[in-house]
Amino acid sequence: MRYILAFLVCLASPLWAADEARLDELFSSLAEADETSWEQIEAKIWREWSDSGSPAMDLLLERGREAMTEEDNREAIEHLTALVENAPEFAEGWNARATAYYSAGLVGPAMADIARTLELEPRHFGALSGLGLILEETGHDARALEAYRAALAIHPHKPNLKRAVERLEFALEGKAI
Repeated sequence: MRYILAFLVCLASPLWAADEARLDELFSSLAEADETSWEQIEAKIWREWSDSGSPAMDLLLERGREAMTEEDNREAIEHLTALVENAPEFAEGWNARATAYYSAGLVGPAMADIARTLELEPRHFGALSGLGLILEETGHDARALEAYRAALAIHPHKPNLKRAVERLEFALEGKAI
């Protein structure tokens, strides 16, 4: 496996540069979407985020995601670490590895990768949602609410974000936030 990864990395020349104009357009559309179109727009955003510009890096992302689906966290982390080491400006690589770390119970590394994701792509509602989830699970409800609200401000139609904000607002009602 390591030889395959090394070979892919040697072939790779990370070209990732987000099409910011295209993403801006998609985020504007997402903010204005109705209940029937937001999912299609969200899918387009995820496709944009998942395109590194390098077939080898895209393959590492795909393999990491496949390993997560198979609940092989060690392999997922291995693929995604190779990805972020070779494409450090590719936000989705960091986000995917954060997910793999979280699935493996490694909260600290997951939080670090979420922070890097948000440095590279502050509108990453997936990373903000993940941050909210971790903060909520670790008993930091007020901070979790902030993260969920930030994600909801970017993605106002996502049902699980709406429910998370409502749940935490109710739980924190009457408490200092």
